[in-house]
Parts: sequence; C-alpha cells; structure tokens
Amino acid sequence: MTPGRLLSVRQAVALMPHSILVRPQTRTHSISRFAVRNKLSNFWVPTGGITEAAGDTSGHVQLLKAGFLRQSNVGMFHMLPLGLRVQKKIEALLDYYMQSVGGTRLGMSAISSKDLWVKSGRYEAMAPEVLQLQDRKGAPYLLGPTHEEEITNLVAKNVNSYKDLPLRLYQITNKYRDELRPRNGLLRGREFVMKDMYSFDIDTASALKTYEEVRAAYIAFFSHLKLPFLVADASTGDMGGSLSHEFHVASTLGEDTVVQCSACEYTANDELAETRLPALQDVVSYDPAQVRVWHGISKDRKTLVNAWYLQPEGADAAVSVNLHAVKALVPGLDTGIENAVPFWTQALTADSTEPLTIINIADFRLGTSFAAPANPLPPNLAPSVPYTTTAIPSTTAPNLLRIHSGDACPRCPSGILRLHKTLELGHTFHLGTRYSEPLNARVNLPASLSPTGAAAFHVPLQMGCFGIGVTRIIGAVAETMTDARGLRWPAAIAPFEVAVVADKTLVAEGIDVYDALARAPGEARPPLDVVLDDRAVSIPWKLKDADLVGYPVLVVLGKAFRERGQCEIQCRTLGVKEDINVDKVYEYVLGLLEKL
Repeated sequence: MTPGRLLSVRQAVALMPHSILVRPQTRTHSISRFAVRNKLSNFWVPTGGITEAAGDTSGHVQLLKAGFLRQSNVGMFHMLPLGLRVQKKIEALLDYYMQSVGGTRLGMSAISSKDLWVKSGRYEAMAPEVLQLQDRKGAPYLLGPTHEEEITNLVAKNVNSYKDLPLRLYQITNKYRDELRPRNGLLRGREFVMKDMYSFDIDTASALKTYEEVRAAYIAFFSHLKLPFLVADASTGDMGGSLSHEFHVASTLGEDTVVQCSACEYTANDELAETRLPALQDVVSYDPAQVRVWHGISKDRKTLVNAWYLQPEGADAAVSVNLHAVKALVPGLDTGIENAVPFWTQALTADSTEPLTIINIADFRLGTSFAAPANPLPPNLAPSVPYTTTAIPSTTAPNLLRIHSGDACPRCPSGILRLHKTLELGHTFHLGTRYSEPLNARVNLPASLSPTGAAAFHVPLQMGCFGIGVTRIIGAVAETMTDARGLRWPAAIAPFEVAVVADKTLVAEGIDVYDALARAPGEARPPLDVVLDDRAVSIPWKLKDADLVGYPVLVVLGKAFRERGQCEIQCRTLGVKEDINVDKVYEYVLGLLEKL
C-alpha cells in the first residue's frame, strides 16, 4: 500500500483478512447454555416508576420503560440486567474483532496523572472537559476521558526493543467527561463505556498498514451489527495526528453532520468536506451589502482573523464559516472561541507594547480582486498599539464556508453532496509521533531497518488510536431502531435472541420449547440465546412487554398451540407472523436470526 493512500469502504472490505470477514464460529450468545434456564420470573426487569413527557418516544425513554437502565446522577446511569447483557455482547464482539487484528486486551486505571497531560501538551485544551481530583496530599489527578498519555507512558517504560513491535493494545472500560450539558441519555453523558485500541509501530508505513487493518475490522464489526453506518473522512481535532475516520449512524438527534455524495463513495465530516470549486475569477459581480466578515482570534490573543465572504441567501452567518478551513490557513486559530471581539478588546486594552496582527482572508466567491476595507474594524476595535495587516493570497482559492446540500462533489463529475445529521459511534486516528515524542516512547533501530541505512537511536514510535463507544452504541440503536411498539435490537446484541412467550396455562410446554431452542441437539446446531416468559400474567400483557423490550424473535404458545400443537413465530423487524409445527421451530427461528 502506498503510504497515505486512503481506501474506500468497498476497497477496505475487499482487502480484509479472511479471519475478519468470517464471523465468530462460536456464537457470542452462548451465555444461555447454563444448567439454569433463563426465566423472566427470576430475572429482574423493573418497568415501573417511569414518567415521560407526553408523546416522548425517544430511544432513551424506551430504554428506561423497558428496564434496561436507570439514572444514578446527571449524565450517569446504572446498567440493569437487560442493559448489561447488551453491553457484554457488544464487548464480546469487540474482543473478537480486535483480537482478529492482533490486539491484546488489558485494563488500565481510570485515574490519570495530570502531569502526563501537561507533558503531552493536551491539558490546557482539554481541562474544561476533564473531571479532576486531588488526594489528601494535594497531588492532582484526573478521571481519564481517554488514555493516550497513560498507554504511551506505559509502553515507554516497558518496551525497549523494536523486536517488541508492532504492538496493539486495547481496553474496554469506563471513561469520564465533565460534560457541560448531559443529554439524550447514553448519547451524551458524564460516564460511559468505551473500547479504545492503541497501536505502536516502528515507521509510518507500518503504522498506516495497522491503521487500514483496524479500520477494516471496524467496518466488519459494524457490518456484523447490521447497522446502517457511514464511514467519513474526519478532522483529528484535539487528538492530533494526520489521518482520521469517523463511523456514524444517521439520526435526527445527531450532533454531527456528514456529507455524502449521491454518485460515488465520497463521505466526510462537514468540517473536513470539500466541494468542487469553479474556476477562480479575477472580478466577481455581487451586492456589497452581501459581504460579511467573521472574526476569529489566535490562541495567543495577538492576531485577529477576518474571514470575508458572501452571505448565502437564507443561511445563518453563525454557522456558515467553516472553522476547519480557516484554521488550515491560520494554524494558530483558537476554534473554541465563538465570539472573538471581547478577547480582541482585552488585547487592545492590555498593558503591552507587543505588536498585534490582523489577518484578512477572502473566500473564493469574492474573486481575486477583492480587497478588505482599509479600516475593517469599528473605532473601538482599532488597536492603539502597533499592528500589521496581512492578506493571505487569494490565489489559493479558499472555500471558507461549510458545505451545503446540492454542492458539487469534489471526487466525481456528476455527484451532488447531501448532508445527514448523524451520531458518531467510532473514530480512528493515525497519531504519528504526537504522543510518543513528548512522552519519550522510543526504540533503537538497526541499520537494516533505518531509512538512512545507518543505525538510528531513540526513534519515536508511530502511534494510532481507535475508539468505539460501547454504551453509545446502545443509545444509538435505541434511537434509530425503535418503533411505536418498542425497541428492535439487532440479533447480534439483543439481550436475548428469542423470547418464548407461553400462556400461563402452557408454561410446562414452554419449557420444552425453550429446551429445544437453547439446547439444540448436535454440535452442528448451535444453541440459541433464549429466555422464557413464565410470569403469571396474561399473554396479551406478555406480548406487549416483549415488544417493548425488543426481542428479535418471539415464539408464542397460545391458541394455535392448544388447537394444533403449533407455535406462532413473530418477528417485528421482518414483518413475520406465522404458525410453525414444534419440530420445525428451531430451523425456522435460526433462519430468521440469520437475517437480523
């Protein structure tokens, strides 16, 4: 593979090792093969005490009503037995796919040293989002929202030879973030479960190979879940590095926007998305009243950035400017500042004689002849200290505005770009030496492996990191795969694949059907993950409750069983409701599960 060449989803699938493409031979749901049967009569599923706003059918409310979780504090949740079963199945699948690419699982402390974060240079940017604490001696610590610093420090202290590489380590653990406004249940909380893998290689080519292998494993994992996911080119953000992809599902609750081409595979986060630009013109005709300016400021507060553009009709100026595009031209831009004017005012009034700088950037739609006003600032913003004004050459034809639906695709001649609101479920990063350099994770290379042909000493490791939100997947499935009757789980992660719903007068017969499904005869016939609803309530109540929980397949013992010895098989997702003879139930149910 040529270093830096990115693969499309189709190409990545084509290059997947056979071990990734083949699903686990041992069913991840073999939990049910205990001597004790799974019965709802002795399985704790609290469903009372939940009040919701009228008409609220959100996935989070459904999870609460169905007894999957309960809130403990703002942005924090207890996983109840049903929810924990879903979580553990996701973790089991992640174990399989991470180990298929050479990953080794470990467990790391949730508490991280503040000093490491300061040393990596990330503390200042991340501090507002980090839950911090001190011990009785005043030593500062933090609850890790992510573990790049700790894993790099661990490897730096324990890996001394290039012969120990490549190294791929992962964990599945609770993470913490001081979320300003927790919302939407598991989708935006202060405590959450994540899988994060960290890779260490000797050079860029090896690191990119690792990156593509893990990205392919991610595609296989999400395909196994049968979620309608998107893979988008993405910005590296505060993580650093030079290459990144995001894994999304479409949702109206999504806080991300993904741009997708109607004709080719081009997909990107809207921060990074591009459009095919027309030929740059020297002179452009426009109404001067449409010219707008967006003010940004540098992190050192000494540079004011003016981004000039034409206001699109009907667009909101606050969301029109693409901060990623501006930052690409002004690397020192502080993208966390939404209103730069107060900070610039402070810089003007500060007791300092250091020169200030004003940078003018013009969007390509203004043409190469555009010149910013000689005095673009109101009098109260004109600096009284020395300053210089710089204009970035318009020949670079920057597109400073966010992509809009209907823009032309940059990769193909006929495609039109469409915008989708999405939920991010996973993210992959090629970090390079972003953390290994400051945290001194290095090895010595012999001449045979050195690019220069001479022995190389203390070469920083090339790193990658790969995250998937475990509890976020639960919340996303609840939001995107819910109907008016309740949740609809993919078979791979449902709390139980099959619920045997027996009339209270047919519980003994229900046990026989349960045993036939959960203890299938012969090794070639895998057992199914089954639960028996043997509670002493009416069958209509049981069916309504089963729909709320979202079992993929229901095997009902009711009127048809009494009259003809048949079970009614229901699958809401596939629109199936059919009476099947008892001796054919296993094969029929297994066939349905293969489609789910």
